[in-house]
Amino acid sequence: MIRMNGVVKRFGTKEVLSDVTFAVKEREVFGLLGPSGAGKTTIINILTNQLDADGGSHGIGVTPFETGLMLDEDGLYARLNCLENLNIFADIYKIPRSRSMEALKDVCLADAAKKPVNKLSNGMRQRLALARAILHKPKVMFLDEPTSGLDPGTARGIHKLINNLRDNGATVFLTTHNMEEAVKLCDNVALLHKGIIVERGAPADICRRYGAVKTVPDLESVFIKLTGVELE
Repeated sequence: MIRMNGVVKRFGTKEVLSDVTFAVKEREVFGLLGPSGAGKTTIINILTNQLDADGGSHGIGVTPFETGLMLDEDGLYARLNCLENLNIFADIYKIPRSRSMEALKDVCLADAAKKPVNKLSNGMRQRLALARAILHKPKVMFLDEPTSGLDPGTARGIHKLINNLRDNGATVFLTTHNMEEAVKLCDNVALLHKGIIVERGAPADICRRYGAVKTVPDLESVFIKLTGVELE
């Protein structure tokens, strides 16, 4: 459903992605793990055609309309309420506005439908951004560190929503620097360090290759062994 083959990206003379190769199957939750600055967002921007690659090939097996994005910058309209924000995008997608309230219910924000965005907590803004991303029921979802900065309870709610997306047939591409999140959610992961994928596979398989078991500390230790750096 999603593929990259030998992708290279440079900004000026600096190479920020080097020979990046991976594939994501349909209805899979795929995790791209790495510290800030590793190149995770750059990969999403290339896959969604917001950036051009300088080498290699890439593709997604759906049309742009069938893709949903939840990026670091949420782009919400602060003075409008939650429902008004979603209605704008319902009109853009040419889908019934009734879908806006359905999406708010999906992320447990129905009671905040008339609340202005500038009055929302950070966790509520994250859920609203996710509601906008799933508004048109995309087949492929890109989630760029969707739980960054959230409290554990709100993060668990986002995790449940991600599992629901997969159960309903979506393919999810998730970036994170949280090993626990990766172990809980992802079928397969790629470990990214300074623009290079240093390891990839199912979390349990990666751990076994390095004499570990499927636990968060062990997956974290594998990354440190391979790169010499901690994720957080």
